[in-house]
Amino acid sequence: MVISDPKVPSESILICSQNSLRRGEDLFMCMDIQLVEALCGFQKPISTLDNQTIVITSHPGQIVKHADIKCVLNEGMPIYHRPYEKGCVIIEFKVNFPENGFLSPDKLSLLEKLLPERKEVEETDEMDQVELVDFDPNQERRCHYNGEAYKDDEHHPRGGVQCQTF
Repeated sequence: MVISDPKVPSESILICSQNSLRRGEDLFMCMDIQLVEALCGFQKPISTLDNQTIVITSHPGQIVKHADIKCVLNEGMPIYHRPYEKGCVIIEFKVNFPENGFLSPDKLSLLEKLLPERKEVEETDEMDQVELVDFDPNQERRCHYNGEAYKDDEHHPRGGVQCQTF
């Protein structure tokens, strides 16, 4: 299937398979990796369009972050009029995190000792501590704001925030 990219004049994108697409001589793909692979390295085989298998290697200590984009040189499509040169395979990484509760509290404290130290917040009396919860866009929200709290307050007009136009 060929689609046009409106951001790139006269450029076409060829979707090569379910998990890759082509722009010119470069191939783009997404790769899922586990958190342990992102932190400690991995090897992943990739099948190329010419039925070869290449092995992508990330060495221990070479951290791959979620949404990082990396490439493999000379493994894309052949370059027109230069059959011995190829484009790149460009890979965007999706790091999969483990589920909540995957470690017991004692093992979690051991893991924390191995990772870089987190910054502690010095709480003051002016701060309120709140909990972070999962967001569900389909759930009816309990925190609707309609301006009623500021009904009589001249500093907060009933219409909510107004944007200044120039």
